[in-house]
Amino acid sequence: MPGVSTEAVEPELPRYPALSAYRRQTEEPPPARPVPPRPRRAPRIRPAAPVRVTPAALRSGIATGAAAVSLLWAAQAAFSTRLDVLFASGAHLTGLLAGYGILVMLLLMARVPAVEHGVGADRLARHHARGGRHVLTLCAAHVVLALLGYAAHTGTDLVTTAAELLGYPGLAAAAAGALLFGTVGVSSARAVRRRVGHATWRGLHLLTYLGAALAFAHQLAGPDIASNPLSLGLWSLLHATVGVLLVWYRLVVPVRQALRHALRVVDVRVEGPGVVSVLMRGRDLGLLRAEPGQFFRWRFLTRRLWGTALPFSLSAPVDGDHVRITVRAVGRHTRRVRRLRPGVRVVATGPFGALTAHRRTRRKVLLLAGGVGITPLRALFETLPGAPGDLTLLYRASNAERLILREELEAIARTRHAALHYLLGPSGAAFDPLAPQALRDLVPGLADHDVYVCGPPGMTAAATTALARAGVPADRVHAESFTY
Repeated sequence: MPGVSTEAVEPELPRYPALSAYRRQTEEPPPARPVPPRPRRAPRIRPAAPVRVTPAALRSGIATGAAAVSLLWAAQAAFSTRLDVLFASGAHLTGLLAGYGILVMLLLMARVPAVEHGVGADRLARHHARGGRHVLTLCAAHVVLALLGYAAHTGTDLVTTAAELLGYPGLAAAAAGALLFGTVGVSSARAVRRRVGHATWRGLHLLTYLGAALAFAHQLAGPDIASNPLSLGLWSLLHATVGVLLVWYRLVVPVRQALRHALRVVDVRVEGPGVVSVLMRGRDLGLLRAEPGQFFRWRFLTRRLWGTALPFSLSAPVDGDHVRITVRAVGRHTRRVRRLRPGVRVVATGPFGALTAHRRTRRKVLLLAGGVGITPLRALFETLPGAPGDLTLLYRASNAERLILREELEAIARTRHAALHYLLGPSGAAFDPLAPQALRDLVPGLADHDVYVCGPPGMTAAATTALARAGVPADRVHAESFTY
């Protein structure tokens, strides 16, 4: 059976026993000096737990907003059997829902901590992609129904109708906004996305802000919003709120964090073939409130990396003024991370992600990692509360050379009396270590565990399916997939 237990391995001391120990090795100890007695202070108040929006609450909120928009339309819709009125009513409804959908898409990507920490960045990205397709469909339906309604009202053909409508500045701006959204949608299609560079794709996505502004101007000029002072005020307040959240969390907070924490690279250490750990030092890192299992978007201020924010998980808990990530070189930018030098400034935005201890509901926990997906689970393996025997880590890799942070994992398992198994072998082999029965054999009482899964998309999907077939309820499988 392609599994290795820590009980059969006598590991060497880990290269990173703890970041605090590493810090002591790399820094000159300060000279001893007498320490004056410190005045007594009032007990420090422990900060409240972070606010988290659950996935169910997010879905309910979005659905409630869509229902309210539909009621707004129904309250002022003109119901008639005339063809032009029917087309116009449909155009008004799809236009309102499209405008609301644009707001939701912007909110999902605003990086609001309560939403990011409760729902998870990967799930938000999937909601954003799925919702974007719905918004584009609504925009297209709005354009078509508006053309049909105006053509039926004036008795002209569609080409003449389109030319007349584009003569109005507000409608011309709306058409430009729809074209921008269409361009972004096409660039995000799977067949196109593979052929477009990441920087180009992100640049095209910035066009959505201009498209949203043009759409908002068009909505303010339309009868559905402008005819009622209350609806006009509420619609404007919604847009202003989302705009403030975008500016605050995507611009102001990153700049403030960069100035406050002053992160710099301390060391880049090879962990295996194509894998390095980057150790960084900063100040007041406790204010980040980063939890094991979360990730940041890292911007290394070098000539070739400053323009790209790379999402990497913490591969160890934040330790005082040090923080660490572990990176596998899979593309142009990640290969450049290996060539970082001490002293390089770093801008970190975050933390993000919901693969944290707050999801835990059971005493026993299984951590299931694939490839470089071990990085957030390694931090959880060290920090999740548990008695001896409560924690199990299964690490899937094609061979032993592909295992990352092996010495650290074995030291943690030995210290915490936790189970650690390596599931080695190529994908597609006759024996599947992630098969339901194989998982039940390795983890007694599997159905009564909370399970954290992190790895490449294919491995994560296969593991989630196998866990369901092995009897683990879906609400106890906490998965996060990565693409870097």
